[in-house]
Amino acid sequence: MLTYCVLLLFNSGIAGMKLSWMKRLEIALGSAKGLTYLHELANPPIIHRDIKSNNILLDDHMNAKVADFGLSKLLGDESKGYVSTQVKGTLGYMDPEYYMTQQLTEKSDVYSFGIVLLELLTARSPIYKGKYIVREVKEAMGKAGDPNGIYTILDRSLGSLQTLGGLTKFTSLAMSCVQDSGPDRPKMAEVVRELESIIDLAVLSQDVKSPLTFSSQDTGKVGDLYHHDHLHPYGDSVSDASSLSMPFETELRR
Repeated sequence: MLTYCVLLLFNSGIAGMKLSWMKRLEIALGSAKGLTYLHELANPPIIHRDIKSNNILLDDHMNAKVADFGLSKLLGDESKGYVSTQVKGTLGYMDPEYYMTQQLTEKSDVYSFGIVLLELLTARSPIYKGKYIVREVKEAMGKAGDPNGIYTILDRSLGSLQTLGGLTKFTSLAMSCVQDSGPDRPKMAEVVRELESIIDLAVLSQDVKSPLTFSSQDTGKVGDLYHHDHLHPYGDSVSDASSLSMPFETELRR
């Protein structure tokens, strides 16, 4: 039975909700595990093709779930490693290599996931005030590619930098996911391992017992993580493979 998720990742219906650094890391890890299941444990493998923040839902316990398989593709011929298909996806999240070649691979999902990671860092949509988030981050990092440069466009609601353990590694991971060439991007299983190590660093630098803060004075306002209030519809399905010792199990609504 499909568990209905009551919270969207960014456009929350709960007024005044702020996602802490640790909670953002947990959301990233949960989503990454879901994609790893689709890519490596599903038979045949599934390429989601529309990974974006509005397709990552949160359940009552704030567990992240990958949703909306309306554009997903089965990787029938695993030896080829790609599916030739008409280009579809969401502007700002779409893999530019897929757009140019019309060859969809698992690394296309990795690129889109990298954009989500950058959203978690900056609280900005992929195209913000006419600027593309990847370009903005690259400019902030400078010619030397210094991940510390992310501080200039970091979401201010995250608070003190001293509490953001693993921030530099997280930034580097996000940028590795949005490399121009698919082969230069990590696999989702590698992303999972890196996020787990980043969470270990974060545990050392902040209190993990208070992942969320709420303000009763903000009743009726949109959640703070995003700067716009356009709500997107829920997807048809959720990925949850807990039966495979992972927090996701794919259930495609027929």
